Amino acid sequence: MTAADAMPDLSGLERDDWFMRLDAWGEDEGHFERLGPAHADLFLDAGRTLLVTFETVEEIRRRADARPRGAEFCARLGWSLRAFISDGDTWFRDPAVWGTFDRLTDDGFFEDFERVLFFGIGACGYAAAALSVAAPGARVLAIRPQATLTPAIAGWDRRFPRTRRMDFTSRYAYGPDMIDAAEHVDIVVDPSVVPDAIHAALFTRANVTVHRTTWAGPRPEAALDQMDLGAALIEAAMAGGLTGVGFARLWRARRDNPAYLRMLVRRLEAQGRPGFAHRVCLRGLTTRDRAHFARKIEELAAMADAG
Repeated sequence: MTAADAMPDLSGLERDDWFMRLDAWGEDEGHFERLGPAHADLFLDAGRTLLVTFETVEEIRRRADARPRGAEFCARLGWSLRAFISDGDTWFRDPAVWGTFDRLTDDGFFEDFERVLFFGIGACGYAAAALSVAAPGARVLAIRPQATLTPAIAGWDRRFPRTRRMDFTSRYAYGPDMIDAAEHVDIVVDPSVVPDAIHAALFTRANVTVHRTTWAGPRPEAALDQMDLGAALIEAAMAGGLTGVGFARLWRARRDNPAYLRMLVRRLEAQGRPGFAHRVCLRGLTTRDRAHFARKIEELAAMADAG
């Protein structure tokens, strides 16, 4: 039995039982190892295309099946998966993780695959960029990654105060330096979230394409998943086809996504732009939430009359 045939549902399990099932899954299909108290490494061996993901325990357990995001590609496309899992946002700044990547490099692990993509979001996006140096020629897809959080460079980013005691200067450290050997790096970010936009701007290499999800908010991955675009982005990045034009075509789905349109109306109202909010509501009338947008149009009209 291969990883593509055995996809256990890990939902509804207590935390310890969940780890035990991950361990058993890795034992059956490839490998599982705890990397100290804060990290784990799951490998599902299924094919010559490798997806390397960085995720947190909390993010994985919130998924409907409580499986790592990349597991669906094992089942559907026959990809192999190497999922590195952290207990909270650690940015994977742990010698135990670095040692694992040292061994993978020394063993030529990544050379056994025809295509390799590193993927992560936020703190995990930082790790995807920084640790991709272990696999020259790999591709990277990072959603709102940090470039670094060392105060000397990113002292302006005050969102993560506890990281000021973390080491972002030794090994696998500065994300923009670690991607030099990558074939290509795709970064997805909402430029209206200023700290995320600044981090993205630090990735200045020629092999980087920044894709903008304007007004998606501080968690653009949520909007992408609501539009069923997450898997499409990963597949396109793996194939090397996530061009600026290609991303723009995918991102057009926001025009028919009720959650995105609702958020956009709220932002426009907060900015005092009722005319634009009305136009967005007209678009919303074409979605399954047309009743909501019809009510909102009435509210905007009433406000205009009162004014």
